[in-house]
Order: sequence, then C-alpha cells, then structure tokens
Amino acid sequence: MTSPNPIHCRVLRQLALSLATVPTRSAHLAAASGLVQVGPWLYVVADDEHQLGVFARDDDAPGTLLRLFEGELPDPAEPRKRVKPDLESLLALPPGRHWPHGALLALPSASRVHRCRAALLRLGASGMPESAARVIDMQGFFAPLRAHVSALNIEGAAIVGGAIVLFQRGNHATATNACLRFDYAAFAAGLACGRVDALAPLRIDVHDLGAIDGSPLAFSDACALMDGRIVFCAVAEDTGDPYLDGRFRGAAIGILDADGMLACLQRIDAPAKVEGIAAQVVDGGIDVLMVSDADDASVAGLLLEARVVDAPWVR
Repeated sequence: MTSPNPIHCRVLRQLALSLATVPTRSAHLAAASGLVQVGPWLYVVADDEHQLGVFARDDDAPGTLLRLFEGELPDPAEPRKRVKPDLESLLALPPGRHWPHGALLALPSASRVHRCRAALLRLGASGMPESAARVIDMQGFFAPLRAHVSALNIEGAAIVGGAIVLFQRGNHATATNACLRFDYAAFAAGLACGRVDALAPLRIDVHDLGAIDGSPLAFSDACALMDGRIVFCAVAEDTGDPYLDGRFRGAAIGILDADGMLACLQRIDAPAKVEGIAAQVVDGGIDVLMVSDADDASVAGLLLEARVVDAPWVR
C-alpha cells in the first residue's frame, strides 16, 4: 500500500471517566472499539466492559457509564479476556415502530461462541437512552455464518439501502476482509423480539486492503454516510488469530461506494489502533472521529479527529 502523505489525525482527548461512575477499574476506557455520535453526545463501546461510555462532543469533561450487561468482569487481564462480551461495534438504528427516536445497538465480534450477546438501548427525543439496555441473543444468527466466513470476527456495522452490513476482519492466517449484507427489516424484527435468528446473507463482498510492513490491513469499524457510501477504518496488526492481539503496524481510512466497491483508501498517522469511527460530510470534505484501543487496561483510549478530502485518494 503506497501512502506518501498520510492523513493527519489530531488527538482531542483521552477517554477519561468520572470517578463516581467507575466501580473498580482505572477511570478511563482503554479498549474503545465502537463510536456513534447522536447530537451533542458521543457513545463509545469498549470490548472489555459491561458498560457503555457517554461523552460530551464539545467539552473535555470526564465521561459517564451506562450499563449494558449485569454483573462485573474480573480485573486481571487474562481472566477478563476469557469472559468479556467483546462488543466490537456500535450502531445507531434509525427510528422505527419499536424505537420511535432510534436506538443504539452494541454488537459482539462472535469470535467465540460465548461472544454472541448484543445490547440494545432505546433513545429518547433528547438522544439519550430512555430505558435500561435489553440483551439480544444472537447465537442463532452468528452460528450459520461460520460456514461462510472462516475465523468469524465482526468488527463493524452500518445500515445502507435497506441492508445491514457487517464487517468481517481478516488477519495473517485468514486475511479475508468481507462485508456481509442482510435484510435490515428482518434483522430489526429479531431485535424487537430479543433474539435474532439465522438470516441468509443477501451478498458477501471480499476486499483486499493491502498491507503495512507485511501485516494485512483489516476492517476495524465502519460508518454509513447519508448518500449510501460507507467510511471505514482499518488497522494492520501482527496477529494470525482473531482472539489474540498483535503489534500495531499502522492504520488507514477508506470508502466503499454506494455499490459496496472499494473507492479509496489511504493511510493515516494514528498514534494507536483505531477501532471505532463516526463520519459526516461537511463543506466538501468528510469529518471523521475515531476512538482507539490501547490493548492495555492501564492506558486510556483516545478520541481522534481527521479531515479528509471527499475525492479519490491514492492507494
């Protein structure tokens, strides 16, 4: 992958948390993995937490936590990793019959059989959750996907054109990045019932994103634009296992066009592994927010921003 002029990322803040909302661990989110902006609020999901972070977009005040799952996770890294829900993406659902003001859906990676619980939060008119999270059983949905995709590891999601698109992350051993499209109406009907069962993919698109220093770039999150395109972030990580972390080699931002084809891709100078993205078209460009996963519970994740030109980029 050639990238003589990486897109510049600016660090806006650390993902610090109010001490009053942190039960036992460090007062920050470390493993930030998904990001959604709703009005003035930023919602951040972390793959090793039972709670969702809430931050104001325009100030540096510490964030607060909203519970997604009951119970507490162990503090030591390895036991925590074995039982964590591995929520890897956060999706804003459009208003519908069951959530008139929209909803937030935290989706798991499904990289292990026990990592198949999602969490749904209905939003009120203010853009803040109006009720407790509902746990969604997705075992029946993910199980048949293992026949289509080896080493299943869902890292992002977007809703475009009546479909929900799930982003499969590749790696050294199974370096296949794929977009799996499903009928959104059928998917949402399952969410409303608390359980999403098997759905046949409408289509599966495989993408080669190139590599950085010999490590393949792989999807880490995605966000739909109003015109049907999808902005995604990708990271190069030196690992061949969807369960194991590896050395961070670099990151990139790309766009899929309205037909789902790779339109552009360019490296970014992110200082850490970007795992969540939110984007919108503003004044002829695309404003991008990202959050990072430090792979270390003692290190705070970061909120980053980048401005990209809304035009084809060198790949």
